[in-house]
Amino acid sequence: MPITIYHNPKCGTSRNTLDLIRNSGAEPVIIEYLSQPPSKAELQKLIAAMCVPVREVMRQKESLYADLQLSDSKWSDDALIDFMLLHPILMNRPIVVSNLGTRLCRPSELVLDLLPDPQVGAFTKEDGEVVIDAMGQRVHPSV
Repeated sequence: MPITIYHNPKCGTSRNTLDLIRNSGAEPVIIEYLSQPPSKAELQKLIAAMCVPVREVMRQKESLYADLQLSDSKWSDDALIDFMLLHPILMNRPIVVSNLGTRLCRPSELVLDLLPDPQVGAFTKEDGEVVIDAMGQRVHPSV
């Protein structure tokens, strides 16, 4: 099964996630969901596979979320999904699907649990945070 990423190239987290996938030697199927939104059945399947509430898949900080008053509990999950299909910008990203699972990869390092192959080299996020060292090992931030 190929790795698939629902990607927004304008999003730093999405770009970092894509680069981490590629740093494992894989070339994923890239779905730029803003121009190629999933069908309702596909989105429902993604949400079910992630075992998360529908609202967790929505970009609640997106101004459109507030404009449409989507935080109101009157909206059913089905209605929220319809809003994401009508306005794909409301869909949070990146979502990655592999044979190891499906996950919203925020932060981008969450993708590491979905990659069947190890990292092949160092990786530093766009913001300068080192995630993978020169030996291909995950660097855990100091707490």
